[in-house]
Amino acid sequence: MSANFSFLKKVDKDLFEIIETAEKLYRDEYFEQCMTQTRRFGESICKNVLNNKRIPDSTFDNMLATLKDSAKEVQEKEFIEDLYFLKKHGNKSTHAVKVQHDGMEALECLKRAFEIAISYCVYNRGGSKNILKLRYDVELLVTGNKSKKSLAEKYKEEKKKTAKPVKQSYKMKSKKQKTGVSKFWIFVGISAIVSAIMLLIILAANL
Repeated sequence: MSANFSFLKKVDKDLFEIIETAEKLYRDEYFEQCMTQTRRFGESICKNVLNNKRIPDSTFDNMLATLKDSAKEVQEKEFIEDLYFLKKHGNKSTHAVKVQHDGMEALECLKRAFEIAISYCVYNRGGSKNILKLRYDVELLVTGNKSKKSLAEKYKEEKKKTAKPVKQSYKMKSKKQKTGVSKFWIFVGISAIVSAIMLLIILAANL
């Protein structure tokens, strides 16, 4: 089955297997176990980044604090912020008394792990910067099949669906223009003719 983290397999097979297990747990709806596994993934990457600078038996908190002290670039700070997120939610799911079944929270952990993996491959292991263009594919996570459409294409489709033209609820009827002379003006004309004839008769009688 295809995986979002396939690019990581060439760089570090062990890390790939840890996060691949997290995706499988999510697919089977073991959301809390998924979050615990993403925490494990984050801690393992932390150890790899520190390498010889890491003090034996250092806790995840101690390692994050060491990384935070040396962080200068924006991507380094985002990298550490994502690691803190995995630690926080991984701890929460591990020590929770009641099962929450929070799929959205687990999905966010996977997305953060994805960004961490990309940063690790590019900035720590000298991987190709082309993978910076990759985006987490939820359809691939759920179905195992890569989405054929880009995020931009899906957005355009949804926009078209919500922008349907509204049909008019009434129809405009055009009035026919009247042709010819109205009855009023015919009456006026006849009255004028009659008046003229009467005037001529009166004048003729007086001559």
